[in-house]
Amino acid sequence: MTLTEPNRREVFTKIGHLVAKKFYDPNFKGHDWPSLVAAHRDRILSQAEWPAFEDAVNNMLRQLGSAGLGLISAQTRIAPKNAISATLHDSETEYGRRWVFQDVHAGGPAAASGIESGDVLISANGFMIGPPERQPLFAMGQSHELVVEKPSGPSKVTIAIPASKHAENPCAVPDHVKAEVSDGVSVVRIPLFPGKLGIDFASQVSRVFDSALQAADRLVLDLRGNPGGGLGCLRLMSVLTPGKKPIGFSLGRGAAEHGYDRARLPRFERIPSSKIKVPWLAIRFAGKKSVVLVTEGLGARAFHTRTVVLVNEHTTCASEMVALFAREETGAKIVGSATPGRLVSHSGFKVGHGFTLALPVAAYVSWAGTRLDGTGIQPDLVVGWSYSDARSGVDAQLSAAIALARSL
Repeated sequence: MTLTEPNRREVFTKIGHLVAKKFYDPNFKGHDWPSLVAAHRDRILSQAEWPAFEDAVNNMLRQLGSAGLGLISAQTRIAPKNAISATLHDSETEYGRRWVFQDVHAGGPAAASGIESGDVLISANGFMIGPPERQPLFAMGQSHELVVEKPSGPSKVTIAIPASKHAENPCAVPDHVKAEVSDGVSVVRIPLFPGKLGIDFASQVSRVFDSALQAADRLVLDLRGNPGGGLGCLRLMSVLTPGKKPIGFSLGRGAAEHGYDRARLPRFERIPSSKIKVPWLAIRFAGKKSVVLVTEGLGARAFHTRTVVLVNEHTTCASEMVALFAREETGAKIVGSATPGRLVSHSGFKVGHGFTLALPVAAYVSWAGTRLDGTGIQPDLVVGWSYSDARSGVDAQLSAAIALARSL
């Protein structure tokens, strides 16, 4: 796809104005936005082909150092955890330094193709790939050919990726909730919070916790590889504490510039039971970027004082919110590796010619006052992931989390 010069100028100008007006941080994270725009203008406007134009714009946007900010189109290649519901780890293997599959979520495109944790990526779409080269990126709505080394030998794999439902947040949707009992501890794996409001996801969480886990007295919540998602995470946080409790609040540009009283901010206190109420919610919260989240008051559960949350370097956005809430407000213990700190609220803005600008419009502040944009969560018990463990079928992080839960 070729963009004419007027097309390029139109898109570039809209991006400059949108970031200037709506980016959540009025100080632009210590950068001079007009100067950044001026410094990148000539290079961006000289790119006539969409991939080069998109890359040049994103190179400028990356200078702000914020998660969730980028120019996206239908052809954009995205990270594995979003595109194929799997994450990759930079590992030394018997094949040399390689990208190794780490979190592979059931029901996602990678798992559907037969890929498992510990499989070694050799090539993608005919190109040999390995660290320090950037991990492969994948286009939504397309099929990709991989060669992986399994314990049994090399295997050619075709991964079919569905088209994305949300332009500003392209993502494949794996199985929502997996629950099992291991060594007397209930383990719940949640790889994504699908949907903007998460009505269907919230119903599934309630079904799992009100049936299979009704008598659970120890819980491990596995959020490894979870890239975040929508407001369905509120239901999960609500089952972690008995009453109605403030979780935290989004902090939009207006509140950041002019000040705010968190006690006066509008409150989102319950996920609707059906989509009939969505229009009412849309009217109530229209235009409001600063909103307090409050748990739903679902009652006491036996595991409330014996909960462990399992995270890793791929646990981001809404899943970081859940882990932070569990620690600060319920006393849960965190196990695994540090999260990257990518918790912001972003919206999508169409800027013409097939492009959408994903733009962070609000920071997140926990009720205890913690902000995670760029800082992340440090576990109480640090346990790393290794290729050798995965290759032999050992999950040291999960074993450590279960042992800690049993000790509580």
